[in-house]
Amino acid sequence: MIEVEVHQQLRAFLRERGEAYWAHHLTMARLVARALRLGRSALMQTGAFPAYHGRYRLSYLVPMLMWPGQVVLVVPEAVQQRLLMVEIPQLRQWIQTLKPIRTGDRLPEDFEGVLLTTPESWLRDRLNQEGRFPAGVPTLIDCADDLEALTRNQLTASLHPSDWDHLMQAVPDKAEVIRDARIQLTKSVFQHPANPYDCYLLEPEEQTLLQSLLHGLSGVPDAWKSFSVASQRPNQLLWAAIQRSHGQFVVHCGPVEVASALEPIWSQQPIVLVGGSLDPEAEAPVYRQCLGLTEPMTCLKFPPDRQDEVIHLYLPDRLPMPNTPQFQPALLQELHTLLQARTGIPGLIVVLVGDTPLRAQVGSALAAEFGSRVQVERTCLDDNGVLVAGWEFWRAHQTVFPSPHLLIIATLPLPSLENPLVAGRVAHYKRLRQDWFRLYLLPAALSELQRAIAPVCENQGVVALLDSRVLHRTYGSQILATLQPMARLRYLDTSLFTHPDFLILE
Repeated sequence: MIEVEVHQQLRAFLRERGEAYWAHHLTMARLVARALRLGRSALMQTGAFPAYHGRYRLSYLVPMLMWPGQVVLVVPEAVQQRLLMVEIPQLRQWIQTLKPIRTGDRLPEDFEGVLLTTPESWLRDRLNQEGRFPAGVPTLIDCADDLEALTRNQLTASLHPSDWDHLMQAVPDKAEVIRDARIQLTKSVFQHPANPYDCYLLEPEEQTLLQSLLHGLSGVPDAWKSFSVASQRPNQLLWAAIQRSHGQFVVHCGPVEVASALEPIWSQQPIVLVGGSLDPEAEAPVYRQCLGLTEPMTCLKFPPDRQDEVIHLYLPDRLPMPNTPQFQPALLQELHTLLQARTGIPGLIVVLVGDTPLRAQVGSALAAEFGSRVQVERTCLDDNGVLVAGWEFWRAHQTVFPSPHLLIIATLPLPSLENPLVAGRVAHYKRLRQDWFRLYLLPAALSELQRAIAPVCENQGVVALLDSRVLHRTYGSQILATLQPMARLRYLDTSLFTHPDFLILE
């Protein structure tokens, strides 16, 4: 069987290379080969640290190259370049296969090789039923952590300022009506109270204004057609993203949930989903519910390496709660103590602050004390720099920084209900009488947290978690389980950074 052949080839390749790759290479390779042979879907969680380095990718490349039929590999473009330039040439030389490899946004006719395509291309084809990827072709998606967000982006229609101009040009006899509607909507949108997210759910009157304009026009440009179609779908959020400095706004229409859109596509082909940390449980019930994965599938969660992936966790137990007035001064004092302990020791320090106003205040306070080595969401830092950033910035740019020796987390990455888009999704769960915290806020926080700390595992660095909710809320145990394997620190000591062998552990 192909499972045996894949096992033998990959084991021989790893032995020849003589490198310590990933402990679960052979297990995952056999499971992918089995999924290809049986045409049975599977979901595999490799862990955040292996996902950060992509160490597991040999495990699915070998069975794909040895599989006699056609197969689609869905990976981001940056990963494609790495695979085409490094891993695939090495494996093809070792396995001595002539199986063709191509990249593109469609599967060519009579092509029996491996096609690499982007998640955006594959999702666009499947959601719009464009037929560029025939049904029944085995497909592996190596971006499963971002699949919900990518799908939501594909299903979101937007109206930019230029689209209003294009609409007046396309329907010149209605230019006055369009101009009046634009002025009225602009005035209404800019009357919303300012918030840190610069976005606002459209009020019913604003939605009615847009709908009335759309119903009264014909022959509109594509952007308006897409927006009109999206707004007619059930369970949609309509919101405006404001650029106050330019006096402009962009209107978006996107789904509250993506499960209903994705559910019909999974049965069209065998699917292997590969992600880092998709769900706390091996069967991934919450993740599968969010993506409409109702089909039977093999699920596996690989355990972390307790030697190579350990972090040292500093968790003080006397800090005020984040929603109290006492939290900010206590946070600044704790940050001062942590940075002073690192004085004179080279290496990057990262301070993650999710709250936008608090992030700016923390950056200013630290810069006033520690100087220009402190930067807020900048990629150019000194060797001993201090980066103050939000979760989104760190996730997008963490690969361009050296692995931090100290990662400080001010508050847990729970999506804020002050964000209108988060509030809109929570309202949807409430209407369905579902547990919005367990199904949405907590899974989002756990996933973000695991991805954020992955670079720290590389040098077994220190994670300082300054959110006392971990100690005093019932979900704290799930947060701590997410951070495993870890060595818990009872208190802060300078030996924490200078003599790792003398760390005081709980």
